[in-house]
Amino acid sequence: MYTEEDLNNAVKQDIISQSSVDNFRQFIDKNKIVNQIDEENFKLIGGFNDIFVVIACLMLLFSSLWTLNSIQPHSGNIVFPIIAWGLSEFFVRKRKMSLPAIVLLIMFIFGIFYLSMLSLLPLADDSFKIIYIITIAASISTLSAYLHWLRFKVPITIAIGTVSLIGFLIAFSISIFPVMENYLLSILLFFGIVTFMLAMFWDCADINRVTYKSDVAFWLHLTSAPLIIHPVFSMIGVLEGNNNINSMVIVIALYVFMSLISIAIDRRAFMVSSLAYVLYAISSISQTYGDNGYNLALTGMLIGAMLLLLSAYWHQTRGMLLNLLPASINQYLART
Repeated sequence: MYTEEDLNNAVKQDIISQSSVDNFRQFIDKNKIVNQIDEENFKLIGGFNDIFVVIACLMLLFSSLWTLNSIQPHSGNIVFPIIAWGLSEFFVRKRKMSLPAIVLLIMFIFGIFYLSMLSLLPLADDSFKIIYIITIAASISTLSAYLHWLRFKVPITIAIGTVSLIGFLIAFSISIFPVMENYLLSILLFFGIVTFMLAMFWDCADINRVTYKSDVAFWLHLTSAPLIIHPVFSMIGVLEGNNNINSMVIVIALYVFMSLISIAIDRRAFMVSSLAYVLYAISSISQTYGDNGYNLALTGMLIGAMLLLLSAYWHQTRGMLLNLLPASINQYLART
């Protein structure tokens, strides 16, 4: 493998011209940007050492939780998030390890939420309902996610913090206006759209997909799809067993629409995140008209073939789709 210094020395020795070197560098830089966007790269694992560290961290966390709780009730629940934060100081802040960063963040927020719920549950009675406890616990988790972001800047933090904030806002609204519980699906759909818009904000901040902002957008897109598709499927009754041809048409139309959005914004995560709902809905509807096992296999085969075909021609498909969109929209989408 040659270096920049090797290229410069080759120019000095008249082995290759300076203009050829410059053209070569521009070619490589252009291809790097195209590959980064087309492959939707994000940092998840740097090597097997990441898995090794994650296993060790989980063993330490849960063993400490069980041991300390056996010695002094609830002491392990207090120490659990502290250990998770402490491990992050070394493996995330100093070693910059991606997978341990994600796992330790989840463990930290889980520990904070569980500790908050456990501390407040004894106060639950007729005047202090469980909804108030969830509201407080969600607000503490949201604040903890924000503090964790300020310290470690782990990309998935924004997505987890967003989920915590949504939980807080929904619980807070229902605690003040109990009638809001009747509109829970509509509220979830609204927050799903807001989460998608937040993901696009981070995407627009890094159109070339070369900084951590792209990773933040990836996790937000992964979060937004279920928040959008779950309430819609519930509203049409698919998840409650209301299976008919009209429901199947709506399910397919919705997934095609979300797939087009996924292609336009160049985010496979947005499409894949809702895939489980679509498979369940179509197989559930098909069960009404035949053998469930056969229909589930047929559904998986058709959707799998479609996804593989789309993956093979993703770049070309996206190019055709972008040509149909106005320039005012294209300027905010990832470069191809």
